[in-house]
Amino acid sequence: MPASHFAPPTTMSNLVSEDLKKNSKKIMEIWEMRARNEVMASIHQDSLALQNSLPLYLKQLADELSTQPNTTPDQLENIRLKNTHIGKHHGHERAGYADYTVSQLILEYHILRQVIFQVLEERAPLEIRERDIIIDSIEQAVNDAATQFSHTLRDIQEMFMVTLTHDLRGPVNVVKMGTQLILRRFERGDAHLDITVRMISAIDRMDAMIQNLLDASRLRAGQSLKLEFEECNLAQLLKDVVEDLNFTYGERFVIISDSSITSNCSRKQIRRVIENLASNAVKYGDSDTPITVKLYKSNEYIHIAIHNQGPPISPDTQSILFQQFRRTPSAEEKTGWGLGLFLAKNIVEAHNGTIEIESAASQGTSFIIRLPL
Repeated sequence: MPASHFAPPTTMSNLVSEDLKKNSKKIMEIWEMRARNEVMASIHQDSLALQNSLPLYLKQLADELSTQPNTTPDQLENIRLKNTHIGKHHGHERAGYADYTVSQLILEYHILRQVIFQVLEERAPLEIRERDIIIDSIEQAVNDAATQFSHTLRDIQEMFMVTLTHDLRGPVNVVKMGTQLILRRFERGDAHLDITVRMISAIDRMDAMIQNLLDASRLRAGQSLKLEFEECNLAQLLKDVVEDLNFTYGERFVIISDSSITSNCSRKQIRRVIENLASNAVKYGDSDTPITVKLYKSNEYIHIAIHNQGPPISPDTQSILFQQFRRTPSAEEKTGWGLGLFLAKNIVEAHNGTIEIESAASQGTSFIIRLPL
């Protein structure tokens, strides 16, 4: 048989490449018809918005099918990068539509793969090499698009969270200032004094929850918390914190401290950590036992330990305590976002310190902050 009767694989692939270019419009028409029937979110999009970057993807796929054996690694890498860019662009666009989910995005590509095979094999079955190129390309596009979809959706959610928390601070501060003005009108013994104090305490908790959301959003976005370091008398700081806690929760807190301990720290943020751990001790500890706040130092560290009696924290539960939005079964009925310990850990680590748990049925539970001397 003459040699000309044998078509090299690259020649065959070139034919498939040309066939794909000529039939791109047909492929997109069939794909759009199926997408509108099978992808729920697509019914709200016009034709241009629905197809967006997919025609460009088909062009890149045609270029990939036409590659020759002597194509250089740099040329192949360039094709791969272009395909990655297109997949990410498609995922970014889809994340901007409220109706789309990542599952629907993936379904779009599965439909596209089926339509490509349907149209290209009307002439003749594709060779294994050609099918592999198409399948690998679609799989890569799905991965790129789904990854970018998740990243973009996360960025949108973070922006929403930051905007929401920022906008909430204004009215909360107005309510707090108004309530503090009302508080000044009451004298001790007035029946309304206790109610007003509780209102201020509730506003402070709300403000703390808003700040927690804002700081968690910053950390998730890769930003650091804003810390202003200064020389701190930790004994005085503990005294101030415990006075406020006893006013809020009753005379439940006991201080054991070395009055000579100072540290270069963010007074505001360390206070925030102590308040968080102390309020957790109130929530989850035995209500009829004191809560001890202890300040001491060793050769290398300053230690702040908050101890309460009560049910121990299991090792499995301890492993998730410092993760954001993770709550233990005992915390499900409590108020809060599940961010307090996550933020406390990040604040302490920003001081080059650590925070650890010691918990046993016979000894109670201690959260121990260790700061370097």
